[in-house]
Amino acid sequence: MLPTSRQILFAVSSISFALIAFALYLQHILEMRPCPLCVIQRYMFLGIGVCTLVSAISGKVREGTILALLAGLGGLYAVGKHLYVIANPGFSCGIDPMETFLNKIPTAEYLPWLFRADGLCEGATDVVLGLAIPQWSAIWFVVLTVLLAWVLVRRKA
Repeated sequence: MLPTSRQILFAVSSISFALIAFALYLQHILEMRPCPLCVIQRYMFLGIGVCTLVSAISGKVREGTILALLAGLGGLYAVGKHLYVIANPGFSCGIDPMETFLNKIPTAEYLPWLFRADGLCEGATDVVLGLAIPQWSAIWFVVLTVLLAWVLVRRKA
């Protein structure tokens, strides 16, 4: 028996929040500083998690899934740019207007432990289980985006 759309949304939400928790572990325990593109990806995972959780709880599956899917697509764009930066040494997003802008957003000012960008994008090459963190992020954005698209196109369940 296939899981219901709401069960899938709860799972997607749980995975998204777990990924944020893992990012915080990497930042605060392993002292890996997040770059601007990492922070944007955090916002996108958080967007997916919140939208799917609210959608699953409220029963408004279509609306929440569409918003979460938009966050997933935004995350795919951000991680694609991040992978491009890593693959092309010399192309940097380091200390630039994007970092300054991100660090001035109220969420970054009030929750700097979660949303402050102070690392270099091209330096995000630390490996976990054989892949760099942005590669893992890309895999999870693909998985979550595919699940969200499947929820939208499947029959009501």
